[in-house]
Amino acid sequence: MTPHSYLLTTAQRQQARQRAFASGISATDLLEADGRAAAHELRRRWSARKVTVLCGPSVTGARGFTCARHLAEAGFTVRIAVPGAAESASDPAGELSKFWSIPVETLNSTVIGGADLFVDALAGAGSLPSLLPEIRAALARRPLIALDIPCGVDPDNGAVTFDMKADLTIAFGSKSPGHLLLPGRLHCGEVVVVEGGLSDALAIPTEPATFENIPALWIQQFPWPKAEGHKFNRGHALICGGWPMTGAARLAARACARAGAGITTLAAPSEAMMIYAISLESMIVHPISLPNDFTKLIATSRFSGALIGPGAEADEDTRSRTLELLRTGRPLVIDAGALSAFSDAPEDLYAAICGSCVLTPHDGEFSRLFDTGGDKLIRARRAAARSGAVVVLKGADTVIADPDGRVVINGNAPPTLGTAGAGDVLAGLITGLLSQGMAAFPAACAAVWLHGEAAEAFGPGLIAEDLPEMLPRVLLSLLNMAHPAAALDQGAV
Repeated sequence: MTPHSYLLTTAQRQQARQRAFASGISATDLLEADGRAAAHELRRRWSARKVTVLCGPSVTGARGFTCARHLAEAGFTVRIAVPGAAESASDPAGELSKFWSIPVETLNSTVIGGADLFVDALAGAGSLPSLLPEIRAALARRPLIALDIPCGVDPDNGAVTFDMKADLTIAFGSKSPGHLLLPGRLHCGEVVVVEGGLSDALAIPTEPATFENIPALWIQQFPWPKAEGHKFNRGHALICGGWPMTGAARLAARACARAGAGITTLAAPSEAMMIYAISLESMIVHPISLPNDFTKLIATSRFSGALIGPGAEADEDTRSRTLELLRTGRPLVIDAGALSAFSDAPEDLYAAICGSCVLTPHDGEFSRLFDTGGDKLIRARRAAARSGAVVVLKGADTVIADPDGRVVINGNAPPTLGTAGAGDVLAGLITGLLSQGMAAFPAACAAVWLHGEAAEAFGPGLIAEDLPEMLPRVLLSLLNMAHPAAALDQGAV
């Protein structure tokens, strides 16, 4: 089975199982394949030893039973424990317990003691009030492997109601949103996807689809330079510079150029002209002195993508220029100050958006623009649908939403990206890709992934200035994977 980036919700997994049953595959066949795959993954990492498998009254618990049997057959000393009275375990785990010779015990501190390894197959068992603090403490001292997702983590949105952290999580066929969204991601440890009983065809979800951000989603649309190319057909990006905060736009401009834009022009207030000109040697710096200078610039410039917001004041001038850029119909990234400029009139922004537009709010900016509740996926989807723009809701678990309902969750951002200016670099990356003709949704996804990879490649001590300089290395790695990744049938975004 070819790994793919679909993230399946609980409902979509159940729909996939129903499709499998309709095709003639039995529940026993699915569970057998899943349990065998989980046991194989455990045996790859640990030799035979004492293991206690904690099983809840769910499909995950049933997988725990089949995994336990395969481990026992491989020489592990296995105990199965269920919360509450053993005989009260409900289907399917309760039914499965009748078919295996391994004794089923009540989960308590006595059962927990003495094991070298624990398997958490409790997902779907609720908050488990019977799992007392001393049991959690015992689990914390030994490796804990979760099947599907750790107990207490909501697979659909990453919410956590029960504090039990796994060292390894084994997902079957594909991940769930909760494996990537915070805080659930912090409870999953390493996540490995194993081939279970569902085929790719059966597991493809119904719309709206949610994906993990991997290059195979967008690499076929990535704008690599062509042999016959030159600066005039590789895109002309326009960056609106601020004053007195000049660093943000300069970071964005460097990232834009590193992303491949053939020409990058920075529209700079006249008082900041020399600062921009001295630090951006390969770029055009255009002075903005009079109120209509910006209007003249965008009327005469052949820019193919633009960015406004980094370093900009959240004032009427920024709002006016944002609306002017939107009226051109050319691809536009709206970030930082340009987003906050519409805090008191977000409907004006929504009404003006047309064509290819990307909004890049962090949580604070998002809350000022969009009156929407729910988890991060719901909020991003609603915001994209309401605004008509691609929304990049930034954070350690950045979510990219398209107005058509598709959502991508990014999982490669290291903690070092929590540094001033990193968001400006991201805005510049998106602008560079848009200016080269990449569509808004894949451009946003690609830029977010490149951003994370650049930070990971640099390592500790990262500051925002380092990110553009790491892009050549990351782009070379991406180029090397381009052909095999493009050959995968991954449902490109």
